[in-house]
Amino acid sequence: MKIHNSLDSVTNISNAVVTTGTFDGVHLGHQKILKKLNKLADYCEGESVLFTFFPHPRIVLFPDDHGLKLLNTLEEKKERLAASGLDHLIIHPFSPEFSRLSALQYVRDIMVNALGVHTMVVGYDHHFGRNREGDLELLNEFSETYDFGIEVISALDVEEVNVSSTKIRRSIGEGNIHLANEYLGYKYSFTGVVIEGERRGRLLGFNTANIEISSELKIIPSYGVYAVNVLLFGQMYKGMLNIGMNPTFNNENKTHIEVHILNFESDIYGESLTIELVKKLRDEKKFNSKEDLVQQLNEDRRLTIETLR
Repeated sequence: MKIHNSLDSVTNISNAVVTTGTFDGVHLGHQKILKKLNKLADYCEGESVLFTFFPHPRIVLFPDDHGLKLLNTLEEKKERLAASGLDHLIIHPFSPEFSRLSALQYVRDIMVNALGVHTMVVGYDHHFGRNREGDLELLNEFSETYDFGIEVISALDVEEVNVSSTKIRRSIGEGNIHLANEYLGYKYSFTGVVIEGERRGRLLGFNTANIEISSELKIIPSYGVYAVNVLLFGQMYKGMLNIGMNPTFNNENKTHIEVHILNFESDIYGESLTIELVKKLRDEKKFNSKEDLVQQLNEDRRLTIETLR
């Protein structure tokens, strides 16, 4: 997959079959679109193209109140798209100026003149241009004027998959990891760096790595304990993850993310690791004593081993 960070680097794409969108999560619905995109490109001896944006449009248009949490960082998205067989990923800088392009300018200047579009693949409710002024009817008019094809993904195709980035974000926010993973078609994950913690886990017999998440826009699941896989040094380990405020010990209003890696004792401060979520085991709970907490942690470890077997 060739990655273009601006239209300036795009040259000589053969019979470009283009779709557009943010593709956050690259979930099953997106994967279906990409499969269709690649199939059409093969049929016309062309190349498949995704025209997407960075930063996310909501961050630019509502900088003080976007409330946005994302399923993928830009690097994670690139990896997922590369695995799909996509030929070209164009990451266009999203700006207020770009948002003001008319529907005509968007199609004529970008799709036709810059990309040389052969076929556009769009959803049945596709809108484009300033204030979403362009619709499918207008796109059909442009396709006749500029001589390119349109492949419409029908409402039936969309409903068959029955998935959206919004549904996945909601599922993760509620701790319903199983459902989120089903929608994604892979296990949801996040990456962070191991930082210095308060070392309480060691005193309890459960060494934990405290994680600082690399992206502030990355959505983090609801408070609780999770069975997870941990990718570290190119190897996958089993672990149990806690997200919360450590209510048994802490009165501070601060979220902690810490993972106990099973059968692992090495010092990994400063190392980057990836947490792959498998299942939520329980909600966060305040315990009356350290002994009660240790008893629950032993049960959590048993359930983690059973879940990840």
